[in-house]
Amino acid sequence: MSITHQADPVKRARLRWRGRRGLLENDLLLTRFLDQHEETLTDEEVEAFSILLELPDNELLNLLLARNEPEGEADVPHVHALLARLRAV
Repeated sequence: MSITHQADPVKRARLRWRGRRGLLENDLLLTRFLDQHEETLTDEEVEAFSILLELPDNELLNLLLARNEPEGEADVPHVHALLARLRAV
């Protein structure tokens, strides 16, 4: 049985570390979101967060600022739902 994100402090720390980005704007937005919501993220939301973290910085920033909508692998309902939460922070 795999350990969920919430039950594993190493996974939680790794997610926070991956949220650190090259663009200061992304770093600030993602860190602020994690500060407020990290402890309540579901495994599906963590998966969506991980998908977003695979994107290049400029693409991610455009999504966070609602300049663009997700495409390709990121165009799935749980990524859209997480983006709505990220944009509200």
